[in-house]
Formats: sequence, structure tokens, C-alpha cells
Amino acid sequence: MAMVCLLDFEAYAEKYLPKMAWDFFAAGADECSTRDENILAYKRIRFRPRMLRDVSMLDTRTKILGTEISFPVGIAPTGFHQLAWPDGEKSTARAAKAMGTCYIASTYSTCSLEEIAAAAPGGFRWFQLYIHRNRAVSKQLVQQAEALGFQGLVLTADLPYTGKRRNDVRNGFQLPPHMKLKNLEGAFEGNDQSEYGLPPNSLDPSVTWDDIYWLRSLTHLPIVIKGILTKEDAELAVRHGVQGIIVSNHGGRQLDGAPATIDALVEVVEAVRGRVEVYLDGGIRKGSDVLKALALGAKCVFIGRPALWGLAYKGEEGLQDVLRILHDEFRLSMALAGCASISEIGQDLVQFSKL
Repeated sequence: MAMVCLLDFEAYAEKYLPKMAWDFFAAGADECSTRDENILAYKRIRFRPRMLRDVSMLDTRTKILGTEISFPVGIAPTGFHQLAWPDGEKSTARAAKAMGTCYIASTYSTCSLEEIAAAAPGGFRWFQLYIHRNRAVSKQLVQQAEALGFQGLVLTADLPYTGKRRNDVRNGFQLPPHMKLKNLEGAFEGNDQSEYGLPPNSLDPSVTWDDIYWLRSLTHLPIVIKGILTKEDAELAVRHGVQGIIVSNHGGRQLDGAPATIDALVEVVEAVRGRVEVYLDGGIRKGSDVLKALALGAKCVFIGRPALWGLAYKGEEGLQDVLRILHDEFRLSMALAGCASISEIGQDLVQFSKL
């Protein structure tokens, strides 16, 4: 079967992954309305393409927090990559390095930070952090990530508790016995692994904006906050000294009824007024989606589920295929819209449909 677009990888993953793994990756919260809206919202945005603009030479390179990437698509933090491919996050790290882009490794990796760093030496990586009640564990992970050469710290802000994902409840989701949350082995008392491989209530729901200062006391890494959807929180993020914001609703896995990220992006970009970089995840399925997000002010987008579909197809090679298709589609969309470089992409390129 020829893999022509990202939906081909989705179909392959649904067909060949074990049902429990597929349901875990696909899950949204409650009725999945936010998960689905992340994708549908792009269809309401129309291009205003410009003609006769010399697009014979195209440049898709950009920089995030000062580091150049080959095109403005990185890999979002998602957990449990070994559910998709035996080498798990090691394959993800290698694919990201091969394609010259950023990989955000999850706290909930099934490979350790050391294994991820060793798999792709010199790769561009950030580390995504969940703060647990046992703060010593979080402190150790942050300092370990910095020592291993990770170049940014991404604090996920939208998970004081885990959203209700109905199929995971129905399936009684558990990690297979041979898989472990490698970064958290031995971190918690007891053997109750009821919540995604961790004891229940291990996340710290008391985290506040003041904990940004605590994180800044632990590390020199730039801090990016993930999960912002409103201008009020964007303003607070800037005030608390973060270097970047990822507009995210956790792939629709947390609060069902939250806005699509592409819809929330405009409000966040306006509030930030260029003081920090703004990124986006959720719903990216085509190169033209990337172009729409950049036109509305995102510096870069990150893909979650499509990266897992690529892994499920052929591991590192499959994920490279996914990134390559997105890159090719993005280049083509840029050219057809009349943009030869990232700097030419602006808000006048898009309009919201009247439908």
C-alpha cells in the first residue's frame, strides 16, 4: 500500500496495532468533541493565495528558541512509544534527528532519558515535565535532562488530573508487563499501577504559576509552558518569565469542550505580542494545516498522534516518512500560496470561512 498522506498511516495503525494500544492513542476525553474539533477547525480556514511571486527557490527553515530546524514541524510529547514500536522513543529520537527537527520527550517515556539521548547524539531535544507530588522526582528529572543535553524544558500545565477517556476505562488500560515508565522506575511507593502505569493520584494538582519560579531555580534551560488556551493565561505565562507557549488542549484528552487549538491560537498570539515564541499542537494532518497555523502566528507546530502512526508503520523509518510527507506538503502549500520563505507567511494569507 502506497503511503501518500498521514491518514494512510492512521489507517495502517488502526488495522495493525493491538486494540488496547490503538484505543489509548486515539482516545479523547468524554465525547471526543475537542479531539475532533482540533481537526475540523482547519477546514473553516481558507487561504488567500497570491500569484506570480517567484517560488522557484523555497526555504522552509526556521528557528525555535534560537536553534534552526529544517521545517516548522516538531514531535510533540506523547507517552508509551513502545506500544507502537519495540524501540519506542529511541526510534522517535533518531527520526527527529534525521529530519533535522525538534523532539519533545515525555516524562512518560518507555525509554529512559539516557537511552533517548544515546540513541541520537547531538539531536535537538526538549524534555516535557509533569510535576508529581514527590517533587524530588521532578527535580531529579529536570536536572538529568539538562545534564544529558536536552535544550529546553516543557511544563505541561493542563493535567492536574487525568481526563476521562472512556475506551481506556472500558479496556482497563494497563501497560504490558514488559514495559515500564523508565523515567519513574522506583519513584513511588507500592505496586498499584492503576493509572497509566503509575499509582493513583501521583500527579500534583496543587501546581500554580509560582512553580515556574521553582523550576527556574533548578535549571538554566529555557522553559516552555504547554496547555495554554486563553489570553489571560498567555499573559500570566509571559509575566512569569517563560520563553515559549505551546497552545494545546492535550489532543482533546483533558477537558472536553475546550476550543480547538487553531482557534485558541489567535487569542494567545494577540496577547503575547511577540514577547515569547508561540507554538501549537493538535489536529495537524496536512502540510497546508502547518501553513495555516504559521499564518495565524505559530512559530512551529508539533505532531502527536501522527508520529505514533509513523512508528506503528515502520518505526524510525515510518516516522521519517510521516515527517517527509508533511515537509513536502508544506513546501508545496507555501509555493502555491505564493510564499518562498517562512518570513513571507503572514495573517493576510488566511481568512475564516463564513460557513
